[in-house]
Amino acid sequence: VNACVDVVLSAVKLLEALGLEPGDGKNHAVLNSGQDLKEAFAHFMEKGAAAERFFSDAEAFHHIARTASEYPGAQLYVGGNAALIGQKLAANPDLKILLCGPVGPKLHELLDDNVVVPPESMQERDEFHLILEYQAGEEWGQVRAPNANRFIFSHDLSNGALNMLEVFVSSLDEFQPDLVVLSGLHMMEGQTKEMQQRRLMEAVASISDIPTDIPIHLELASMTDQDFMSNIIHQQVFPLVNSIGLNEQELLFLTQSAGGPHASLASWSGVPDVGVVSDILFWILKEHGKTAERASDLTRIHFHTLAYHILVTVDGYWGNQVAAVAAGARAAGTQACATETIDTSKVFLKAPLEFVTSQIEAPSKISLNPDEPVVHWHREGISFHFTPVLVCKDPVRTVGLGDAISAEGLLYSEVYPQ
Repeated sequence: VNACVDVVLSAVKLLEALGLEPGDGKNHAVLNSGQDLKEAFAHFMEKGAAAERFFSDAEAFHHIARTASEYPGAQLYVGGNAALIGQKLAANPDLKILLCGPVGPKLHELLDDNVVVPPESMQERDEFHLILEYQAGEEWGQVRAPNANRFIFSHDLSNGALNMLEVFVSSLDEFQPDLVVLSGLHMMEGQTKEMQQRRLMEAVASISDIPTDIPIHLELASMTDQDFMSNIIHQQVFPLVNSIGLNEQELLFLTQSAGGPHASLASWSGVPDVGVVSDILFWILKEHGKTAERASDLTRIHFHTLAYHILVTVDGYWGNQVAAVAAGARAAGTQACATETIDTSKVFLKAPLEFVTSQIEAPSKISLNPDEPVVHWHREGISFHFTPVLVCKDPVRTVGLGDAISAEGLLYSEVYPQ
């Protein structure tokens, strides 16, 4: 239920246009000023890590958004995880997509014809999100980016309050979907604790109204509030959904928030260790997924990081995992390079060619075979499907990559009727 217009441009050029001088990096959970913006940006650019932040000052944000959208070379796109997943699925001519998010005039114009927007979802003004991109090796003052990535921020109250969730759920009766994709919970971080708590309970009530025979996928995104993340895991959101999609930052944050395995790991260094990632994914499904004793619907996790993807499923609920995880990896390579198919001259392999499947239990050691790039292993009734990703050397556009990966993986996933 999150939708907006993404304004994509060079981070360094926008900061220069705003007259912000380079300086030391410092993490800020919420941005209150231009000073906070430049410090947080420097902090993440130095790590080459993606981040998303709420900008609290409406007036200052409006000024920055105007400067950004009028900057020569700035590009305006469909934004918001829900709208991006909808847009990706709508590229398939046989699908009709229902999108409920705050849809302003610019966004409406950008959406695919296969995307249906209920009248209650339309609003007079667009919500803008600023996406500041940088390339590998790019410099700003003393900071040098180890790889290409982006820093996202917005002052988005409508998405932040999940304003369209009830509209969405009430529209499902008429629409009769085969799949529901939810996203936007991370946008609530800009709210007060009381508002978050109340809205989360209302969201749970709404999601509970969705008929149980419709699979629900929840796409997570960058978060900073551990209590809020813990509430999402424990207070009934995870048990209500069948599938979740996340990246390495979100996975680590999730285990830190809920005291899972490897929670003492402060951050990843380089390509996330496959054994560590597998341990955390296994723990999520074992502790919060569907078992004979637990009333949870969660049976699938699609994990994506730059170098590889893993699709983890509880046995007996999903099929076609090899195709699904491969399709997600293919989408990553084609979308980042903006090519129709994988162009081998534009991609490279960053995945480990050998790895262990766990850092906790007696692991098996796996060597990749180029002829069968999807590797499968098994652990206590849970299946893991791993694929390397052909990583784009010079990405044209990194934004929405996770959403494209999840959408494509869902398109190829077969859900078994229970």
